[in-house]
Amino acid sequence: MELGRRAAGIGALADDTRRALYEYVVGQREPVSRERAATAVDLPLHRASFHLDRLVAEGLLEVEYRRLSGRTGPGAGRPSKLYRRAAAEIAVSLPERRYDLVGDILAAAVTRATGGAALERALDECAREEGLAVGTEGAEVGDSLEALAEVLAGQGYEPRLDEEQVVLGNCPFDALARRHTELVCGLNRSFVQGVADGLRCGATARLDPAPDRCCVTARSE
Repeated sequence: MELGRRAAGIGALADDTRRALYEYVVGQREPVSRERAATAVDLPLHRASFHLDRLVAEGLLEVEYRRLSGRTGPGAGRPSKLYRRAAAEIAVSLPERRYDLVGDILAAAVTRATGGAALERALDECAREEGLAVGTEGAEVGDSLEALAEVLAGQGYEPRLDEEQVVLGNCPFDALARRHTELVCGLNRSFVQGVADGLRCGATARLDPAPDRCCVTARSE
C-alpha cells in the first residue's frame, strides 16, 4: 500500500468519534451492526453509519452481511450490515523500516540451518533469494542503475545516483543493524545484490559504511 494511502487510513483515526467506533468494533469477538456500535458510543445512527463507512473506505474496517436472526427463506428479513477489523495491516514509518522483510529472511535462514546448512551461508542465500525475487518482479523498469534505484526505492532505501553508483540514504533495518551490525549489514548486502541480479543490471553491491546512510552501495562493473 502506498504511503499516502497508509497515512490517510491512520489519519482517519485522528477523529475522536471514528477512533471510538474503531476501538469498539475491534474490541468485540464478533462483527457488530451499526445500531450496536452507535449505542455503544452514544451516537445517532446516521452519524455512526457515516463514520463506520469512512473507516471501511480507509481500509481499517471490513463489512459482511448476515441475518442476525439466523432464519432463512421468505420472511427472514434483510441481512444486517456488520463491521469487523480489516485483515490488512496498515503501518507508517518515517524513515521507512522493513522489519517484516528482515524477519522473513532471518526466519527462512534459521529454518534452512535447522536442516543442516551453515547459518552464515543460509543467511547469505536467503537474503539474495529474497532480493532476486524482488528484482525479477521489477524487471520491467529496465536493467540500468536507474532501474536498480527505482526498485530499491520501493523497498524503503531512499536511493540516489552518485558518481556511477547507487547510494542508499536509508537503512530499512536500522534498529537491528545498530545492534547486530555484522549480521544485518551482511544480509543487507546480499539482498541488494539479489535485487541487482534479478534486474540483470550488472551492478555489484558492496559494504561501504558511512555516517547517516545505509552501509551498502551498488556500482556497475
